[in-house]
Amino acid sequence: MSRTEDTGTRISRRQRTYTLGVLVLVFTSSHVDRQIVAILGQPIKEALAISDTQLGLLTGVMFAVFYATLGMPMAMWADRRNRRNLIAFSIALWSAMTALCGLAQNYLQLLLARIGVGVGEAGSNPPSHSIIADLYGPTERATALAIFGTGVNLGIMLGYLIGGWVNEWLDWRWAFIVAGLPGLAIALLVRLTVREPPRGYSEGGAAGASDAPPFWAVARTMAGSAVLRHTVLANTLVSFFGYALVLWVPVYLVRIHDMSTGEVGTVLAVLVGLGGATGTFAAGWLADRFSHRQPGWRAWIVVAAYLIVMPLAAAAFLVDGVVATIALYALPAMLAGAYIGPGFAIIQSNVPLQMRSVAAAINLFILNIIGLGLGPFTVGLVSDLMAVEAGADSLRYGLLAVIPFGLWGAAHYWRAGILINREARDPDSNTA
Repeated sequence: MSRTEDTGTRISRRQRTYTLGVLVLVFTSSHVDRQIVAILGQPIKEALAISDTQLGLLTGVMFAVFYATLGMPMAMWADRRNRRNLIAFSIALWSAMTALCGLAQNYLQLLLARIGVGVGEAGSNPPSHSIIADLYGPTERATALAIFGTGVNLGIMLGYLIGGWVNEWLDWRWAFIVAGLPGLAIALLVRLTVREPPRGYSEGGAAGASDAPPFWAVARTMAGSAVLRHTVLANTLVSFFGYALVLWVPVYLVRIHDMSTGEVGTVLAVLVGLGGATGTFAAGWLADRFSHRQPGWRAWIVVAAYLIVMPLAAAAFLVDGVVATIALYALPAMLAGAYIGPGFAIIQSNVPLQMRSVAAAINLFILNIIGLGLGPFTVGLVSDLMAVEAGADSLRYGLLAVIPFGLWGAAHYWRAGILINREARDPDSNTA
């Protein structure tokens, strides 16, 4: 048992583990519904006769605008009221809207349904971060958030498999329906079996909902921290690169290498799903272990991962053979999510506990507007601009265009690590 004297509440290790496991399931569901459109991109493009730019809007900008913007008020609500209930409602909404994507008969209808998915998903991630931070203390928080982060990879894996094979067996519309409906059962599971932990439990105290500060107080706190400024910028830049790959590599393999959606779904389920989950967990675990030597390793683990990722990803889009492409893409697929546990843990550990949901939402707002919104859109735009000269190969140039953003993000993680070490030696320091 773990407990706090201030709250008088006991939370068993089993309950803590169960809550984290259910939140992983929630995060998995959100990424099935969010990313399934990636594997279905080429069939949707052909069925609805749309351009790569329109496809980029569908998978990125329009989803991200509503997801990120509505995340702010929902996070403020979560810092003041029951987080579990908000998560349960959100799952039900995004799952229903995903199923409605399967009923779309034109581009506008599909776009509106995808916006609905974004609205639903806005209420899940920040309160999940807050609950995990309340259950796991600073020395194990990166590992816990990395375990939570494996939901990205597991969701992508299931989205690729469901989308790829259901499209081949039936069509892309049925793939959305099959992916969406199970989320309604997950919503009930959350509502009926997850307990809301006391705020501040892992730090040995309690904070009431009435202690939650206004939004601009949280924003000023984050803007005033050099560590948080560099971390948020780093998260945003690497996600710009990562989301572009997640949403366009399936289309690339279908279009350039003539693979079927089922084949692509199976290959990427192994690389991004199983391999990526392993890489995401390992990065968080290593960040917690190495931070005992120097706390800056919470950020430097991500730098090490991305120094491996970037050259291999560039090479994967320059070679011609499908086997060589997949072999070169294996490590980038495994390590692209290395930032999730360490990057999110740095934010949760550097703001007061009453600010955690809103701080997570601010990070996710910037990350998703720029990363999820503009990353996939940039690839599609560059591909369309190069189409006359390069033909189908224009998609190579679109993917290569986002490579520098990953390196730029790694530079900010390096700086964040230096500042974390400096603040550990001198808590009053706060240099840029």
